Amino acid sequence: MKIAVSAMGHDMDAPFSPVFGRCPVYVIADTETMSFQAVPNQAASAAGGAGIQAAQDVANRGVKAVVTGNIGPNAYQVLASAGVPVHIFAGGTVRQAVEAYRSGLLGSVSAPTGPAHGGMGMMRGMGMGRGMAGQRGFGFAGQPSANQPISQPPTSGVGPSPRSNDVASLKAEVAELRERLGRLADRIEGQ
Repeated sequence: MKIAVSAMGHDMDAPFSPVFGRCPVYVIADTETMSFQAVPNQAASAAGGAGIQAAQDVANRGVKAVVTGNIGPNAYQVLASAGVPVHIFAGGTVRQAVEAYRSGLLGSVSAPTGPAHGGMGMMRGMGMGRGMAGQRGFGFAGQPSANQPISQPPTSGVGPSPRSNDVASLKAEVAELRERLGRLADRIEGQ
């Protein structure tokens, strides 16, 4: 079965991304063979409607489930309409997310886990003052903050220790910043 995992990189050992609509990459993995395809999220840098665009793209790729850390109401509605359940993962690597899904450790959510436009400031230096890494709506290490509860808490015992989760979060932020810097450099060269 094909599932989509929000990711910060292009392989199974890439850090998992805690956001859906603005994650840099989706890793589409076959849960039976563990083969995968990395798909850049074209909606990640959209001025608006990133969640809707990302959800439509993922649903059009024939996935049977999505594994992410947080999903807004618009993206959730598109996936629900397409019959694609959303499963919440606490963090780690893409491989750990797929293995947790395969093992039945991830429950599906029956409602969005974040507000509309919740990923707008995600690690983008928007000055929102909402977390250690400049993450809007997330506390330290990509965990949901007290002001943004999720409808179903992630399963405990899944994923790495809090210390390694901190390191993975920092590596993920560095990877996203490098990718963003590359896109900006390409835009400047194209002028």
